[in-house]
Formats: sequence, structure tokens, C-alpha cells
Amino acid sequence: MFQRISKSLVKEVGKDDLTPVKCLTHATKLRQFAVLQKMNYSRSLFWEKCDYIPLDFSLSDILESSSSVPDNDVNGPLYFGDTMIQKCEAGIGVNVGGELSVSGEASADQGGSLGYQIVTISAPNLEGFQKRKLLHPEPKYLEECRMRKGNLYVVTDAVELISDTLLWDNRSSNLSGKISLWITSVKGQSQGKICKKKEKKLTLKKGMVMAYKKKQLIFEEKGRSILITDDTGQRTFQDMVFCEACTYLDFKGLQEEVSRNIEALAQLSKDVQVVVFSSILVMLREGEDLQDLMYTLKLDSSGHLDGSGSAILKILQQNSSHALSKSKEAILYLLEAIMVLSDIQHDLLACSMDKRILLQQQELVRSILEPNFRDSWSIPFTLKPELLAPLQREDLAITYGLLEECGLRMELDSLGSTWDGAVRMPLSALYGTLSLLQQLVEA
Repeated sequence: MFQRISKSLVKEVGKDDLTPVKCLTHATKLRQFAVLQKMNYSRSLFWEKCDYIPLDFSLSDILESSSSVPDNDVNGPLYFGDTMIQKCEAGIGVNVGGELSVSGEASADQGGSLGYQIVTISAPNLEGFQKRKLLHPEPKYLEECRMRKGNLYVVTDAVELISDTLLWDNRSSNLSGKISLWITSVKGQSQGKICKKKEKKLTLKKGMVMAYKKKQLIFEEKGRSILITDDTGQRTFQDMVFCEACTYLDFKGLQEEVSRNIEALAQLSKDVQVVVFSSILVMLREGEDLQDLMYTLKLDSSGHLDGSGSAILKILQQNSSHALSKSKEAILYLLEAIMVLSDIQHDLLACSMDKRILLQQQELVRSILEPNFRDSWSIPFTLKPELLAPLQREDLAITYGLLEECGLRMELDSLGSTWDGAVRMPLSALYGTLSLLQQLVEA
């Protein structure tokens, strides 16, 4: 609900340089002049995805104090409503050794109305910030940012809620039908009706940020001056020496990386592995934000979460042993791999977990990656029939869907497709995801 309305609002505002906020955790932390850090998912050498995570300090916290406070330009109050109503009716009749007739309707009603304002800092006021010097000595939390190496950014513009807002998502379905069966000379008939209704509500608090604009923060190499600029490819910490290791990447390296994380995950007790598996399954099936869990584990494992992710977080908070610390890294590795995949793949993964076909899918992905891993050009290949044989028609459709979302062209009635270098990263993330989830299935 939150992601949907934040994206709709940005589209309504019509500014290409605004970034919609993805999760509630960020909406409560973001504000004007908040500092963000660009975080790369670096636990794997084989896929990379980055995000901008709000830190617990602002630009004013790291600069010398000033008697002048920058004025903001405020555009608002503005109002936005977004409601979507869907309704469909269907009927089906089948006669194969009996009669089956089913009819019904389903409806969905979701949306919300919100009041907001757009807060912008003018160019002259931004220049005033740049005339201030960095604190000396440097705050400890800034040292920690240097160690993480990611670039820092500053929120300059923010789309803020000016009042509490209620979002809703109401879904219902009504199915009714008749079944008649003939068994030798005996005739039986049954009628029934199924009604399902699901209501979800979410309250957004006044002051939450729905979207933002950012600029990069650069610390001058010498002295304590700062520069606030558009992202030009420069590094925030000019004096940091980055060791660009020349790593030779091949499928064997991916297998070794995945195996290390499987071993770390296997250190957890069977009961804990079951909790991790079932929690991730619910989060994928219900569309809960896996990012919230991932960010909390990365930045502050003592934090609080609602929803299914809280069970995993609680386990890690209750025990800080070295073995569990390694397992936490493996859980993060799994979450990062999942986040490389699309929302459609998240749905398909939940189906695969329910059907327990992860091992067959893992073997199929391995058979594609292993011979083609180092190729960057287009190469046709053929799937091995013996790897497809254990997958029934529906299972095969789910599996092909996972592969299609990685960029491969798949057809249910064909064993052929084409490899190109662009599919290597998502396929590697899919291979890592399937492998670690299979370890949890075995538990």
C-alpha cells in the first residue's frame, strides 16, 4: 500500500528528480538535510545492487554551528487522492465423468487521500551550508561511514505529509458452485458457497516523507570544506584509498561463495531454520517488505520490526554468539540475493517454496550458468530434458517464469533459449536464493 501511493504521488507531482520512498522505516527517518549512505550489497562478488539508506544524523550535525538558519521554500498545502476499484466476474463448467459448475466474482478496492507539501531549499541557502566547516575532531559516526566506504548524500527537497493519512486495501471474493458425480449407478450432488474477505489499513503519520530529492556530499581532500553537488561520480571521502581487487569471477567461485553461506546457515538449529524459512515464505507471499528486515539487520540489529520479519530479528537479538553472527551474515546474503530479484519473482519463489521444487530449479539454473558463465555475447543453448522431467506442467510454468524475469526467452513447448551477459547477475542471484532456501527446506 505504501509503495503504491508513494509512486503514484511522485507521478502526480511530475518531477523526474524525485525518488519515491520505498518503505515505512525510511519514511519516518527521512527529513530535509538528512544524510543518506549509498549501500552496495557487497556480500556477493557476483551481483550488486545499491540503495540509499537514511542515517541517524543530519548535515547540521557534522558541521560547525552557524547563527543563520537556511530558509525553505514551501509549496502547499496540496492534496492527492488515489483510489483503484477492480471487479471481475467469471463462470466455468466442466463435464468429465460428472458435472462441475462454478461462478463467482472478486473485487478489490484500495487507495487513500493525503495532504502534503513540497519543501525545497534554494540555491543561495545551499551555498550557505557549503561555507561551513566540518566539525573537528570528526564525529565517530562519520568515521564509521568512512569504514563502510559508501558515498554520502543529502536530502535537499522533501514531500512531507501535513496530516495523518489512512490507506486501505479491501478485497473480497464470492464463489458458488454445484458438483454432480456418477460412480457406477450411484449419483451424488453437492452445492456450496465460499466467501472470503480481507481488509488491511495503514495509518501514515504527519511529517512522514513520501519522496525526496538528493545531492551528493563531498569532503574536500585537504581542509574541512564540503561540496554539495549532483552525483558526478566523485567519491565522498576523497582521502580514502580504495583497493580495487582484480577478482577472477567464474561459476566455481559463485558455487564456493554460496556453499560458505549454506554452511553458515546450517549452523542454526533445525527449529531456527524452520522459523527463518517460514518467515521468508510469509513475507514473499504477503508482499511484506523484506527490505525493512535487511536494513534493520545491517544497521541496527537492536531495532524493532512488526510483521513476519520480527521472528528472525528476535532470534538474532537473543543470542550474539560467534556462530550466530556468521549465520546472520548468511541470512543477510540470502535477503540481498532475493532483493536483486523482481516482485514477480518473489511471488513465483513463494509458489516454489510451497511446492518444494527449489532443488529441481536450482539444478536447472546451475545447468544454464555453469557452461555459459564467462560468455558476454549471445549464445543459443538447450535445456536438459532430464532436468525438466521432474517438473509438472504448473511447476514448469513457475520455473520458466523465474527464468524469464532474469532476461531469458522461455517457451513452455521449447527447450531452447539464448544466453547473453546481461542475464549473469540475476541468474546468479536466483541460484544463490534457491540454494540457501533449499538448505532451509531440508531442515
